[in-house]
Amino acid sequence: MSDITSQQLVVFSIGSEEYALPIGAVHEIIRYTEPRSVTSDVPWIRGVIGLRGKIIPIYDLAQRMGLPVADADFGKIVIVETGTGQAGVLVGDVEEVLTVTSEQLEAVPTADTQTIESIAKIDDRLVILLNPEGLFSSGSRVDELAAV
Repeated sequence: MSDITSQQLVVFSIGSEEYALPIGAVHEIIRYTEPRSVTSDVPWIRGVIGLRGKIIPIYDLAQRMGLPVADADFGKIVIVETGTGQAGVLVGDVEEVLTVTSEQLEAVPTADTQTIESIAKIDDRLVILLNPEGLFSSGSRVDELAAV
């Protein structure tokens, strides 16, 4: 009786873990470039880059998620559409674009629902589906930075 819907996810690695964002939230993927430092009280803001005339804030997703990842592990920046513009997140590598069905997605009752939407079970893999709005949106420390 339940409708099975599918969605496409952009899967990327941070350290040894796999994460994903809905393809609709991903604007583009660029090679890693060292962000220019900006003063911030928010530890996971790495700085800014210039991209096609826009200043894009760059976030250290590993630090945001509490993962121990060395700087050398960053290979790509995923440019994400947020409610207020664009932001970049540092990732190791972009693995693939995957189509998952609603049956493969499971809520995570203990997770921080602001950042984690669900977990996709693909065969023996677990891919953490991030909430693009929650990563950068109201109630998160990004708004505090924007308000400064």
